Amino acid sequence: MHNLSKRSLSLVSLAVMLAIGGCQSTHDNNIDNVKPLVSFSDTHEDIKLEKVNRRKWDNPVIADFDQDGFQDLLLTDHGYSVKLYWNNNGVYDKGYDLIVGDMHGIGVSDYNHDGKLDVLISRGGGSGSNARNAKLYHFNGREIIEGNEFKPPLQNLRGRTSKFFDANNNGDLDLLLMGFPSRAKGPKPKSDSENFVYKNDGKGNIVHVTDLPQTYQDGQKVLITDFNQDQIDDLLIYGHNRLIALKGTGGYQYQDVTDTLFEQDIRHVTGIAEIDYDNDGDFDLYLTRARPLEAGDTFFDEKSNTFAFYTKRGKFRFKDLVIGDTFELENYQSPYPSQDIFVGEGTYKYQFEGERHRGQNVKLVSSNALGWPDKLPNKGMYVGYIGNDTWRIAGNTFSPTTGVIKGVKQYDANVQPSAPTDLLLENKHGRFVDVTQKANLAINEHTSSVTVADFTNSGHQDLLVIKQGDLSTETSQLLWLNNGQGQFTLAKGHGVVSKELGALGAGSDSFDYNKDGFVDIIYANERGQWHLFKNESLTKDNTNYVVLDIGNSPSNDATAMGAVVLLKACGQILSRKVGATGAPYTQSYNKHLHFGLGSCEKVDSAHVKWTNGENLNQTNIRLNQINVIN
Repeated sequence: MHNLSKRSLSLVSLAVMLAIGGCQSTHDNNIDNVKPLVSFSDTHEDIKLEKVNRRKWDNPVIADFDQDGFQDLLLTDHGYSVKLYWNNNGVYDKGYDLIVGDMHGIGVSDYNHDGKLDVLISRGGGSGSNARNAKLYHFNGREIIEGNEFKPPLQNLRGRTSKFFDANNNGDLDLLLMGFPSRAKGPKPKSDSENFVYKNDGKGNIVHVTDLPQTYQDGQKVLITDFNQDQIDDLLIYGHNRLIALKGTGGYQYQDVTDTLFEQDIRHVTGIAEIDYDNDGDFDLYLTRARPLEAGDTFFDEKSNTFAFYTKRGKFRFKDLVIGDTFELENYQSPYPSQDIFVGEGTYKYQFEGERHRGQNVKLVSSNALGWPDKLPNKGMYVGYIGNDTWRIAGNTFSPTTGVIKGVKQYDANVQPSAPTDLLLENKHGRFVDVTQKANLAINEHTSSVTVADFTNSGHQDLLVIKQGDLSTETSQLLWLNNGQGQFTLAKGHGVVSKELGALGAGSDSFDYNKDGFVDIIYANERGQWHLFKNESLTKDNTNYVVLDIGNSPSNDATAMGAVVLLKACGQILSRKVGATGAPYTQSYNKHLHFGLGSCEKVDSAHVKWTNGENLNQTNIRLNQINVIN
């Protein structure tokens, strides 16, 4: 039992108060739109995250793997490891390598109904040269057991997406598995698609049942939702190409309804999350969007004289840099085998220290880097001092290569393409209408992911949007506060800032990791670090919340995954779904559903509907604590 406690006033919070201000409630004894102060701190005391810059993959995975009541974490450093962080009453253990190597999407469930959680990890395929099977793990408390292959084995893939869902509404969790188009080896279904749905036979085995349409490039991003509220899961499949909508028609069959579901053709989508922003009981959609960086993109911050670059897939040479005698390269990342740096006319190989998956820092003086070679025969990057305080960098790499150079006097960086606007799409009887402008959410930023939560316990869901960002500067994220009247306000001074340079925004999610009644934030920076932000917000004495711990259905035939909850309180209807996130490739299984209530002091009822159609209506809901429902 964890009651809401009053937070101490800090200078940071006072600054937030002045920046945001407050709104008076427009009605009495209802869930109101009074916004408490919003402030987050990048906590280092509660979790010892690795403070080195690495590549990332997708969202954090949040689940109570050992079932002790606190949410644990799986965090992926792309091409390096998946680390497990055990939560000990709000303080995390040091990360434990669950598996190392090139790992991608992670599905979490209790697919075999044994009461314990299972994890299925999609493995990458070496850019098409090494298609592989997904890896299965079972959790028994804190004992981790590697699972056996299904019979027949899952298809070898350049794995991308792994998500469990109840495709046929019988309570057994089926599997959605998607792969990047590749030259996959081994037995393969008849179509050219590498996107599959597997049926759970109810006996602990999963077998292929149908194919989904073929996708291209990064088009394996998926939101599992029910956009027409017929209790059959539908699929939104997206990437930089066109967003497509597949309506589930039952029996593992899907119909393309893209043209009738959306008003416009939608592209360049990086993340989609469900949000009932107007508390009408159905799920609307928020879409983050961005154009990807291109080879040769450059950035320059005049305030700090910082230059940054992005390149890939071939030769590059940037304009010469006026720096002085000392060359400082920060967070240089170029994956194997194009990692080497060759210095000066003699092209001697720079000697890195330690393992090289992380971002590297390089410092050279002009006298040790004199001249420029006539030829650049090797893969990697060349650096040379060419006189008059001027340095040159060029090279040839394959995978995306980035770096930050300090002390550059001036640089005319290339102009980034205009950003596609994020979209808020309101669910109007199973069709989505663009209300972005109406909701005051239109902003020209390239964005990478979104997480939905009531960060202020006001009774209305807010949005944390992670920017793609500028490689040459630190990044303050976008925190949109819902005023309860159909519009959002951009919070200032909230503290959700990542300071590492040379990084791009990546996956995000939210949860109350320490069970203090405030929703916290965790997110990653691609080529940067993981960040856990603790919610330090102040709140009024009469701000309440409820947490519902959703268990299996009354018959025990369906797990909590995918269960939808409608909470009725003070004339409002608040909706949540177990397992809902904005993760493109991965899923979480946080059964603790958090509902802010503002000044509302009584919950009328909580109606739970499990995926197999079972229902439960519970009325004895207690404020400011966790209520178990099963």
